[in-house]
Amino acid sequence: MQNFEQFLLDNLPTSTSIHPTYEDALQTMLKAGGKRFRPALLLGVVKAYNPLMLASARDAAYSIELLHTYSLIHDDLPAMDNSPLRRGNPTLHVLFDEVTAILVGDALNTYSFEVLSKAPFSNEIRVKLIRELASNGGLNGMVLGQAIDCYFENKPLKIDEIKILHINKTAKLIAASLKMGAIIVGREDIGEILYDFGIKLGLLFQIQDDILDVTQSSQEAGKLTHNDEDKNSFVTILGLDESMKQANKLADELTKELSCFEESLQNELTPLLDKYINRHK
Repeated sequence: MQNFEQFLLDNLPTSTSIHPTYEDALQTMLKAGGKRFRPALLLGVVKAYNPLMLASARDAAYSIELLHTYSLIHDDLPAMDNSPLRRGNPTLHVLFDEVTAILVGDALNTYSFEVLSKAPFSNEIRVKLIRELASNGGLNGMVLGQAIDCYFENKPLKIDEIKILHINKTAKLIAASLKMGAIIVGREDIGEILYDFGIKLGLLFQIQDDILDVTQSSQEAGKLTHNDEDKNSFVTILGLDESMKQANKLADELTKELSCFEESLQNELTPLLDKYINRHK
């Protein structure tokens, strides 16, 4: 991911404006780093099937990171999680102000599609990628999940409903990252398989986050922890022990499914996923 990290830093959003802090605010969260997990999934699929397309695929990976970063900025707002810390740094509404944070989130959201619309693919591929990112990151995906999460705060859901919440809020963008990689290399035959794998991976990711929220300090996590008591997290509803069991079960299933992928795909995804599949342990 070193090449992608440099690509991201070389292509930070810019603006010609009389606003004294707008451009700095646009770049702050992207410069702060992060796991870059979703871009890594897309690039891993591309490298597995057509390494020659890696350079052009970085635009698509960048668009996913832009959309994901916007979602984190909005997630941390006072009206949502009211979090003071993200990626080990003060959140945008703390560094600047709430209006700036809202508008930067809006800007990165729309900019992600501008970047994708200019990616060096055929028009057909670009449209498919834009559709995939929009449908999973928008009104029937991540935004829906966030709406459910906020509305049902202090209103306990059933476990199946919590899965619906987090499939939308977290898993769909992870799944889209894998499927978009398959679209880029013309392997749509495995796109849905990778998407289903990504949904399961996203659920594991969320359970792990919920576990780490109660087992790590804010300094260790790089974001505010012990902050989900009023939310429908897996730990809040199931308890820590049962959540660990659910995470272990999903981790085992994903490891088994990964072993059935084509060798080239295994070789690219295994080093990345080994780092995350068991991070709750």
